[in-house]
Amino acid sequence: MIATPCWWSTWPVTTPDKPADPVADPILAQLEAGPACLRRPAVQRLPFVFASPHSGRTYPPGFIAASALSPQGLRRSEDAFVDELFEAVPALGCPLIAAEFPRAYVDANRAVSELDTDMFDAPLPLAVDVPGPRVQAGLGVIPRVVRDGVDIYRGKLAADDAVQRLTRLYRPYHLALTGLVEETLARFGCAVVIDCHSMPSVPAVPEMVFGDCHGTSVNPALIRHVERAFAGAGFATARNAPYAGGYTTHLYARRESGVHALQIEINRALYLDEARIEKTAAFAGVKGRITAALRQILCFDISLLRPRRSLAAE
Repeated sequence: MIATPCWWSTWPVTTPDKPADPVADPILAQLEAGPACLRRPAVQRLPFVFASPHSGRTYPPGFIAASALSPQGLRRSEDAFVDELFEAVPALGCPLIAAEFPRAYVDANRAVSELDTDMFDAPLPLAVDVPGPRVQAGLGVIPRVVRDGVDIYRGKLAADDAVQRLTRLYRPYHLALTGLVEETLARFGCAVVIDCHSMPSVPAVPEMVFGDCHGTSVNPALIRHVERAFAGAGFATARNAPYAGGYTTHLYARRESGVHALQIEINRALYLDEARIEKTAAFAGVKGRITAALRQILCFDISLLRPRRSLAAE
């Protein structure tokens, strides 16, 4: 068993957990009924689990109404269409989970304790960290700003709203991802979480960045194999700069137990009109090249990923 995310076990039993009113906000009710889209292969043939926490594009009307931004402005935080870039994964024998809720509403790639308490109208019934750089920048688990630093909200949020988002959306996403990892580990003796993202196109950012938490989250032979596969598909790659791996990578990686985690960042300029948040004509070709690279990645010798028996056991 891996160390599962169990932060919710410390919440007060009085934590509200009522679903959204389907009449008052049918979109939010839809999200809460299905916070993530899980695509499974008919038979899982390989120990890889793919996740896309930031490609959700279903926006509750109440969220839009509370925002100072237009719907298009809110979308600037999305890893737009990343789930589609990786949609061949189930056909290759691996599961793919994608959050349906948008990153600007709740960020599944942050710790639940990364909260800016100044955003809310009352104390939160949650354990909150001393604000780190991400929270100070407005990019906590409930973001204050979109990617380019523009404030999202017109005023303060209700404290209960934070609890509802984390309980009804964030928690089910991580429970589902944890379940996939544990199933995979039990089946194959190892598991690899591939956390899929896109990054803004700014000067000097490469086409692909692979994050392994500076050599700690994934078998070194595997990340070298991944780099070769993407380079073979024509992508310019880099490792850990400017992204070394986020919360998901840190949370799930347990190499001593046979669980590895790798973050992939794709330069949006390859496939996206970033101003319009629309696919460009290059989208299909980029998707095809990614699929070709994935076919090579999934040929890796998985025996190298299983934990070695301890000397005592031998």
